[in-house]
Amino acid sequence: MGENRTQVSLFLLMGLTQQEGLKSILFVLFLLIYSVTLVGNLGMITLIHTDPQLHTPMYFFLSVLSFIDSSFSTVDTPRLLEGFFTSSQSISFTGCAVQMAFMTLHGTAEFLLLAIMAYDRFTAICHLLLYHTIMSQHLCVQLVASSYVASIANAALLTGNIFRLPYCGPNIINHYFCDIPPVLKLAVSYAYILVTILRMHSLEAQRKALSTCASHFTVISLLYGTTIFMYAQPSSRSSMEQNKIVSVVYTVVIPMLNPLIYNLRNKDVKIAFKRRCLGNLSP
Repeated sequence: MGENRTQVSLFLLMGLTQQEGLKSILFVLFLLIYSVTLVGNLGMITLIHTDPQLHTPMYFFLSVLSFIDSSFSTVDTPRLLEGFFTSSQSISFTGCAVQMAFMTLHGTAEFLLLAIMAYDRFTAICHLLLYHTIMSQHLCVQLVASSYVASIANAALLTGNIFRLPYCGPNIINHYFCDIPPVLKLAVSYAYILVTILRMHSLEAQRKALSTCASHFTVISLLYGTTIFMYAQPSSRSSMEQNKIVSVVYTVVIPMLNPLIYNLRNKDVKIAFKRRCLGNLSP
């Protein structure tokens, strides 16, 4: 089974939209969003690390969040912008795997960091007198390092399992980056393989066929268990188009909004920003 398959060496990304009238407008819009994302997040990192008044656990975590957001957006937004000038983009098999791995890594890291930040706020509110003892610099660094170790492990496991599947037919990805659901749609359907095996009249032939596919069936079980956990949603004909819109929100828009949500409305950050811009003002 499958001895003469030709493995796909590259994929074609269809981009966000095929409507030519929208491409120029969307390019300008997303270029502006990406520019604001980089300026906002990198500016907050610089401000937090250069102002002694912001050297607290909360702002340390916020600086890490800004780093994750700027990195997360940089992984896919440049390709999104490039896609507005081409009908489709090619990306190598390895490049697709690397992009998915980095997207998964930064996405997982952000989820874990938000949980850490929730614990930090819980400690500050419920254990105020012990806050600085509990949330020591050493613990903060350990928590961030642990979140990255877990994120790297998750990205390696998930991406590794996905790209161990056989890709030997269609190579067009209906997305603007190598996201998990559209890539999975290109893998061989094991439902059809199972049906074919069950229709075999010889038990020996069934045994050999199952033995040949056993490793892939194991991967499928592990893969879909993880994928359902991350992308649990009803399937429909329009779900892929909806996924692209949702992806824009969490890969492009949210990294731009986080500095506004977490930092610019904060009184201490405003004071630090004025101090950096206007000179050394008394804190």
